[in-house]
Amino acid sequence: MSSPLPIERFGKPARFLTILALVGSPLLAQEALTLRQAVDLALRSNPLVTAAEAGEKEAEARIHQAHSGYLPRLQFSESFQRGNNPVFVFSSLLTQHQFSDANFAISSLNRPDAVNNYQSQLTVEQVVFDARQTSRSVEAARFTRQMAGEDTRQSHSDVTLNVLRAYFGVTLAEKNLEVARQSVDSARADLERAESIYQSGRSTQADVLALRVHLAAMQEQQIRTSNDLAVARAALNDALGVSLDRTFELTTPLESSVGAPEGTLEEYRSLASENRSEMRQAELAQRLAWTQQQIAGAAYWPQVAFQGVVETDRQNFFSKGGANWFTAITLRWNLWNGGETKARVEQARFVESRAEALRKRADSAIHLEVRKAYLDVSAAAQRVEVASAAAADAEEAHRIIQNRHQAGLITVTELLRSEVALAADSAVLN
Repeated sequence: MSSPLPIERFGKPARFLTILALVGSPLLAQEALTLRQAVDLALRSNPLVTAAEAGEKEAEARIHQAHSGYLPRLQFSESFQRGNNPVFVFSSLLTQHQFSDANFAISSLNRPDAVNNYQSQLTVEQVVFDARQTSRSVEAARFTRQMAGEDTRQSHSDVTLNVLRAYFGVTLAEKNLEVARQSVDSARADLERAESIYQSGRSTQADVLALRVHLAAMQEQQIRTSNDLAVARAALNDALGVSLDRTFELTTPLESSVGAPEGTLEEYRSLASENRSEMRQAELAQRLAWTQQQIAGAAYWPQVAFQGVVETDRQNFFSKGGANWFTAITLRWNLWNGGETKARVEQARFVESRAEALRKRADSAIHLEVRKAYLDVSAAAQRVEVASAAAADAEEAHRIIQNRHQAGLITVTELLRSEVALAADSAVLN
């Protein structure tokens, strides 16, 4: 009879597995983190939330920018001019209050000496009528602000959902690692029994080798699940918006009970249509497009503006000079601009049509998503019920098969099949 195959032969994989287990385990003190705390931390730290809030503030600034159209424009200018152009010299001397009888001489009028003119001018202009372009611009800016608010709300929902998935992803990875460790322990125990049976001469060396291969496969599965746990922890930190190396102890348990939806599918569809940010954004985009069409059409109408100017002119910058003022009412009407206004109106009309089509598409997509989620939850409740019963049966069947194998009543193949089935049922239940 050949000597038994020592389990120490698998010492290196076992040591490697031990190292991975130590890496996956908390060597340092971990921060306790509930699900509520995780969501709050993500809403404070995740860059997506910060970006959405910045977009909201940007839209708020656009409202103030649009409101500025109601207020007058005030401009100051300072210029210097020098020349001997007769008209320039004549007008400059008049505005500087320096014109005298000597300047009426024909020679002075025809060939005047060059003069300087330092001109300080303060101009105020107020639009009196603009065919509601300003009010429409304010309205459009408010729609943009509301859309930015919905974008912030959407980012909060997305971040919260990602945190939920990542948080329970870590919990599920921990459970899978626990199942993998149990599978390794079970495979090692089966190998020890097989070696004992082999020593007693009631089985062949092939049974022992088969169980050694099975143990190696379970150890490999444990290595994979340990790596999956490390990746899941990093994914959680990414969703939280913190360093990937930060460690947490998750304290909110994963509820294994899944119930069927309480309401009807139509009730959930109506609720989603009323509250989903995508739907509100689509509706606001359609209203914004209509408002922009009105703004484009306002260019067909004239603008009326009031203008007032206060001016001082002097020959030297620091000397006293003449001061004057004037006011004007101006009507500006763009009678022809090469068809630009017409093209802008048509463009805005197509934007509105596109926004309406996207709103309908968003409504359909939301209904599809709600239907899928509703059916998934219903199916999950049934699967949990079936898997719970199957896992209990598989555990009892495996116990019986282990006893029968130890008694030499069944082959190692049936034992391995039972091991695989038990591990699969445990994974499904998790």
